[in-house]
Amino acid sequence: MHATDGPSDLRLPDGFTVALDRRVRRIDGGAALLGGAPPRLVHLGTAAVRLLDGTDRITVADATTRALSRRLLDTGMAHPVVPRADRSAQNADDGRPGPPVHAVPGPEQVTVVVPVKDRPLDRLLAALPPGLGGLVVVDDGSDDPDLVARGVVEAGGTVLRHRSPRGPAAARNAGLAAAGTAFVVFLDSDVVPRDGWLEPLLAHTADPAVGLVAPRIVALDAGPGGVGPSAVVARYEAVRSSLDLGPDPALIVPRSRVAYVPSAAMLVRVAAVGGTAFDEDMHVAEDVDLVLRLHARGWRMRFEPSARVAHDHRTRPSEWLRRKAFYGTGAAPLALRHPGAVPPVVLSPWSAAVCGLLLAQRRPAVLAAGVVTAVATERLSRKLTRLRRPRTSAARLTGLGLAGAVWQTGSALTRHFWPVAAPAMLISTRARRAVLVAALAEGIVDWWTHRNHDPSVRPGPVGHLLAHRLDDLAYGTGLWWGAVRHGTIAPLRPEGPAVRRP
Repeated sequence: MHATDGPSDLRLPDGFTVALDRRVRRIDGGAALLGGAPPRLVHLGTAAVRLLDGTDRITVADATTRALSRRLLDTGMAHPVVPRADRSAQNADDGRPGPPVHAVPGPEQVTVVVPVKDRPLDRLLAALPPGLGGLVVVDDGSDDPDLVARGVVEAGGTVLRHRSPRGPAAARNAGLAAAGTAFVVFLDSDVVPRDGWLEPLLAHTADPAVGLVAPRIVALDAGPGGVGPSAVVARYEAVRSSLDLGPDPALIVPRSRVAYVPSAAMLVRVAAVGGTAFDEDMHVAEDVDLVLRLHARGWRMRFEPSARVAHDHRTRPSEWLRRKAFYGTGAAPLALRHPGAVPPVVLSPWSAAVCGLLLAQRRPAVLAAGVVTAVATERLSRKLTRLRRPRTSAARLTGLGLAGAVWQTGSALTRHFWPVAAPAMLISTRARRAVLVAALAEGIVDWWTHRNHDPSVRPGPVGHLLAHRLDDLAYGTGLWWGAVRHGTIAPLRPEGPAVRRP
């Protein structure tokens, strides 16, 4: 199979079980489902309604359950039931540990590839599971190669060496080329896998259409206590790191809740990526580029949070801010390579109009926003005539859409567009009020939704808010610098909802 090909087999094996995403809402008495990635409304046939009546799980047993399970998986409305890394908690409610054993590869079919430069690997090597099919460490031009090579042979691995640094993308590709297994796991040198991390990832590959699976990246250490800048950053990163995509499983889809996964830890099917997984010309966002290319070719990708890999986060404020700005510089090359795939906001025309009217902060504009919302609701209701209560469902959908649009707009004001918002605040009272309200409201909501993501740390709202705003300022600075350097406004251009393929 060539890297330009998509999956040739979409057939889920018998015994494969899927469970509805907890965010999915049943509409009109279960006749339709609302949710997925990106969110959508899916009408259910009579057989599907019957299968989902009183349950949120389906086990593949025939053509009907196989087709429904595939549909729910591919819309992000359901996720595979896989064995949890915490064996004491794994699906104890139904006794199903995951996909059928015969369909799940073992660790002997996995090669771990580690790109590294001037970093000891003892901690990582000690955390690798036994029985791997291979271990390839790629030394990317280290000044002290003996430091890197120490312990690799004893762990059953081999070392490839680049005489001069070529970047992590080239190092990963070199390791991929040396692998002789059907699957490769890329692990950065500053991560430590937690116990049981590999089995949940491999369980997803029982679906032959899955080309990439990623674990959740958590903090290796929540950092010291106290109130110093490094402690505040450590607590913030423990619950809000850009590498940590949260506690819920997800389909990885551009312009959705989980639109990318970091290359710090990911499993790929070699047949999906071919001989070259990463673009070696990219020294930032090469992992996002890989996700976008696999998605374009039709491969399914999944995020599995029960598999955890700990990352040694940067917590010194200066290093942390530089890293955030570095991430921002990747937006421009991504936007040029994948037009429309990484917009700052995704707004429908009516929701964009409503947000613009609300930002005007004038009574006639607010009234006009209400009229636009009412018209949008009525127009949507005429498309929902298959439902028993189309106007009620339409009002619910437009309400959810408007809430999301307002949140995106507030976030973008303080992240992507702060270089425009800042000077506007100097000359306009309304701009000043809008940005301050957005900065405070979005920051507090962000703290509330992320405060429990790491049980070992409880960040306070003030410290989280300050760190969150600095995070956005640094990322936005990098984004604008990258846009100027590449001579494009593509990463700053809002987009409308994508047209979905049938």
